[in-house]
Amino acid sequence: MWRRNETMKDAGLLTLRLVTGGLLAGHGAQKLFGAFGGYGLQGTVGWLETIGLKPGKTWAFMAGASEFGSGVLMTLGLLNPVGPISSFGPMLMAWRVAHAGKPIWVTSGGAELPLMNLAAATALILAGPGRYSLDEVLDVDVPTAFVALTAVGVAAGVAVGLMTRSTQPEEQVNQAAGELQAEGDAEGAGVDTILGEAREVGA
Repeated sequence: MWRRNETMKDAGLLTLRLVTGGLLAGHGAQKLFGAFGGYGLQGTVGWLETIGLKPGKTWAFMAGASEFGSGVLMTLGLLNPVGPISSFGPMLMAWRVAHAGKPIWVTSGGAELPLMNLAAATALILAGPGRYSLDEVLDVDVPTAFVALTAVGVAAGVAVGLMTRSTQPEEQVNQAAGELQAEGDAEGAGVDTILGEAREVGA
């Protein structure tokens, strides 16, 4: 009979942290540093402004930093549940701004991936990071007040982003996409991804 023990549970949490946190941190690094074939901060600024998030530089930095920071914390199992809670900000914004109103599947431009990240983050919030984590090694116990402050900050950031976002007409989205394409021709690969997302949002 299959029996789960504590070692297996902790190994499962480690796997969840490494995959979810690692990919999320990499996604943030794409936005901030242009790593892993990403389009960097400048490309992220242009894309976010096409979908109504201005000033683009501020929102680009916040999006990249929240993904990178929360991903690193999740991967290391440090300061849990601050990392998983922080990841809710960029995932909820992505769902509402880029994927709302579309079928759930990623092949249709839907929120399949943000939903999976949110589910994984929720699991880590509820179950903890497990024994194979820096929290366990360093005996870290995050104060409840700090956790609550993190949650309030994330909720406030999402609320401000959605309330201050301006809706861009399709013509402006296409014009901005053309400008990004021109920049991409001069600066190299990476902008094509943004253009696809910008056109998809404008559709």
